Amino acid sequence: MYIPFSPPDMTPTEAELVKQTILSGWITSGPKKFEFENKLSKYCGTNKTCAMSSATAALELTLRLLEVGPGDEVIVPAYTYTATCSVICHVGATPVMIDTAKDSFEMDYDAMEAAITEKTKVIMPVDLGGVVCNYERIFSAVQNKKALFKPTAALQKRFGRIIVLADCAHALGSERHGVKTGSIADFTCFSFHAVKNLTTAEGGAVTWKDINGVDNEKIYEAFQLMSLHGQNKTTLNKNKPGAWEYDIIAPFYKCNMTDIAATIGIAQLDRYEDMLKRRSHIIEKYNNALKSLNVQVLNHKTKDYTSCGHLYLVRVNGITEEKRNLIIEKMAEAEVACNVHYKPLPMLTAYKNLGYDIKNYPNAFAQYQNEISLPLYSRLTDEQVDYVIENFIRCVEETV
Repeated sequence: MYIPFSPPDMTPTEAELVKQTILSGWITSGPKKFEFENKLSKYCGTNKTCAMSSATAALELTLRLLEVGPGDEVIVPAYTYTATCSVICHVGATPVMIDTAKDSFEMDYDAMEAAITEKTKVIMPVDLGGVVCNYERIFSAVQNKKALFKPTAALQKRFGRIIVLADCAHALGSERHGVKTGSIADFTCFSFHAVKNLTTAEGGAVTWKDINGVDNEKIYEAFQLMSLHGQNKTTLNKNKPGAWEYDIIAPFYKCNMTDIAATIGIAQLDRYEDMLKRRSHIIEKYNNALKSLNVQVLNHKTKDYTSCGHLYLVRVNGITEEKRNLIIEKMAEAEVACNVHYKPLPMLTAYKNLGYDIKNYPNAFAQYQNEISLPLYSRLTDEQVDYVIENFIRCVEETV
């Protein structure tokens, strides 16, 4: 049987609702986008959310909202996908990459704190695979270095400290100490790409905690303006009889979410908890079956957090990159698609050209060189899971 890595979980419900939206005559940003945003806010426990075309757009526009730019530094893990870091480059700021802690997929928090300077404006943790970072430690570092913070914009002054912007692309629905993502960091950006737990085909969103003395509607309006050309009137409002007039406040960007995408998101969110339960069941089956192997797996549940189970990361102890790749090839021969999350940023040409060197990130490289991601999605049947397990055990034993 062929088992893909991460196909979207779609049902006739999504298809029917999208059909209704298409036939309604309103397919770009409109009532469904606003409905989806409201449902996301309620799910996350926040007051406002702005949906966009991707998590990448949400991350970049949040940096722009905070007026982060040339001369500023943004702390980011070396172990992540390029989107986390590329947005820092887009706004002209300097990425300060932090190695992972030893045998961890999270930043070395001591190194993170030591890297804070007077130029540091934002820390961008990544909730990899659905596991929520140690935000208590991150906010502790922010407070410890508060005296160094030099705000250069009005919103930065409102915070009076480094802002924590979570790349939560993997972790919608994850919790830490009973608090859902979205309500933990200052700003939180989600992805609804096709491979994510909840998908809108392409899409993303930003939500945020209340900021003392700042009107949430003003923040939402700023995100709306930046994501739709700087136009001071939504397309929905312009469509009202006689209401064509509008202004362009600034030459901004185009990354709004459509009603078609939002409609898919609404349907997905309505059954999201059941999808998460299925993922949790699959993780439990994997965990039990792989106890006999000399591997380390990403822990999706502890006393501190419960993950939404986005990725099943396995590290095969003691193997080289070559052997890791051979295992993946053997799995492909058995028609099971695996993946690697991630090649650290300093290994990529774009960041090598900026002067980053993987030799300075030994722990990140150690995490990468023996990591294999197994298929994990809510449509996987128990029979398919058993097939993956059987072949993975065989491939590892044949290779190691």
